[in-house]
Amino acid sequence: MNDDRVNSAVTYGLLAAWALHDAEELAAGPRWIRENVPVLRSRFPDVPEGVWRTMESVDEREFAVAVGVMATIVGAAAVAGRRTGGRSAFYQGALNGFGLHGLVHLAQAAAVRGYTPGSATSPLIVVPFTLWARGRLRRAGVLRPARARDAAAGLALAAGATIVSHLVARKVTGAR
Repeated sequence: MNDDRVNSAVTYGLLAAWALHDAEELAAGPRWIRENVPVLRSRFPDVPEGVWRTMESVDEREFAVAVGVMATIVGAAAVAGRRTGGRSAFYQGALNGFGLHGLVHLAQAAAVRGYTPGSATSPLIVVPFTLWARGRLRRAGVLRPARARDAAAGLALAAGATIVSHLVARKVTGAR
């Protein structure tokens, strides 16, 4: 069932906005990590060493496969959103997670006092698209109430999808 008030720009737009955002991460991520982890290690000594080793172990190939896996997840959410006229909890959770993860990118950039992969497209695409899409869902009467637990669930969905994407990528690429 499609709700004409929630068109494909709202639902499939999630995948399009995500693709533009992840193009930035794909272009900058692995190189930025290689160049910046040594500085970050000294600036943030309380971060466990395992976090730094995990970050350093991600190469371009693993990162690209992880982005492909994430595309499948975001695409599935967009399709679920379109099929339900925006009512899908999976779609709305993915939309919320997308927007909140954009805020995480901005917080990361503030913490390092400079550019981090994803921080350029977050204020230009991620956050504005999320606010626009949520507004369209609200006007259509299908937006679920925003509660703190929904925000936590959206962030958990984004984090979980990222972890799954990298685990699958490591399995596919044979990375350790």
